[in-house]
Amino acid sequence: MSLDPAVAAVRRGVRPVLDPLDPGAAVLVACSGGADSLALLAAAVFEGHARGLRVLGATVDHGLQAGSAELAERVVGQMAALGADETIGARVSVEGAGQGVEAAAREARYAVLEEIAERFDTPVALLGHTRDDQAETVLMGLARGSGGRSIAGMRRGFDRFRRPLLDVTRAQTEAACAAEGIEPWQDPFNDDPRFTRSRVRTTVLPMLEQELGPGVAAALARTADALREDMEYLDRLTDALLETALTRPGRDVHVSLSALAGADVALRRRALRRAAVLAGAIDAELFREHVLAVDELVTGWRGQQWIDLPGPLRAVRRDGAVVFEPVPGGR
Repeated sequence: MSLDPAVAAVRRGVRPVLDPLDPGAAVLVACSGGADSLALLAAAVFEGHARGLRVLGATVDHGLQAGSAELAERVVGQMAALGADETIGARVSVEGAGQGVEAAAREARYAVLEEIAERFDTPVALLGHTRDDQAETVLMGLARGSGGRSIAGMRRGFDRFRRPLLDVTRAQTEAACAAEGIEPWQDPFNDDPRFTRSRVRTTVLPMLEQELGPGVAAALARTADALREDMEYLDRLTDALLETALTRPGRDVHVSLSALAGADVALRRRALRRAAVLAGAIDAELFREHVLAVDELVTGWRGQQWIDLPGPLRAVRRDGAVVFEPVPGGR
C-alpha cells in the first residue's frame, strides 16, 4: 500500500532537520493538539526513531480557555499514543500587560519550551507552523507597514527552534492526520474574530484567493523566503555596526552618535530599532514612525526632550549617544 501523499509531505519536511542529529540525541516537538503539531509529531516519531533519536512531545497550557487543563491532559495522551519517548505538559501564566494576549501567550510559550529543551538537553525543538501560517504572517506585516522584517515572515530556524513545515499546507497536515487516524483538536481561537490572525485566516486570505485566483498563500510564502535572505544579510551588517556603537551601562542602552554618523541610513535605522528592542521596547508595537522619530535625534537634532516608545521606554539624546531608558515610574 502506497504512503499517503500528505503524510509523505510532512515527513519530507522533517527529514532535513533531523538528519544532522547524532543517534541517541533528543528532539523536542511542541504540540498544541491541533492538526499541524500532531502531524509534525507523528512524522518526527517515524523519522526520528528510524535515525535512533529520542522524540519528546511537549504541550503548553496557557490557561486562557475553559477546560484547558483537560485538553492538555488529552494532548499528553495523544503524544504518548503516537510514540513519543517522553511527554511533558507545562502550565504557564500569561501576563498581557503592555502587549496583546496573543503576543503574551507566544512569549510565555517560547520561554517554557526553552526551559524544557534545556532540562532534557535537546539540541532541536520543532514548531508546527505551516505555509498558511507564513502567508498570514506576511499579510499582517504588509498591513501594518512594519517593513521588510515583517514581510519576511517567520524564520525557518532560530536558536534551537526549527519550523520544518513551512513548505507544507494546513490542508496537508489535516489530511495527514486523517490518513493516520489522528483526531486533532479544533482551537476555537482560530475562528474568533476578535483576533487579527483569525480574521486574516477565515476572511481575508479566502477573499484574496477568490478575487485574485488560487496561489496567493503560496506567493506570499515565496515572498517571505526571498526577503529572508536579504534580511539576514542586513542583520549581519547591523550586528557589526552595533558591536562598535552600543554600550549598556546599568539598565540603559546607549548608541554612540559618532558610530552612527557614517552609517548608511538603512543600517542606522535598523541599529536604532534593534537597540530599542534590546532596551525593552515591545517589538510588535515598535512601528516605523517610532524609528523615524528616534532617527531624528541623530540627524535632525533640535533639542527634543525625548521620544516615547512602547515598553514603556523612551529615547533621548545625551552625552554623545542616543540613550534608551525606562520611563521613570512607567506610564
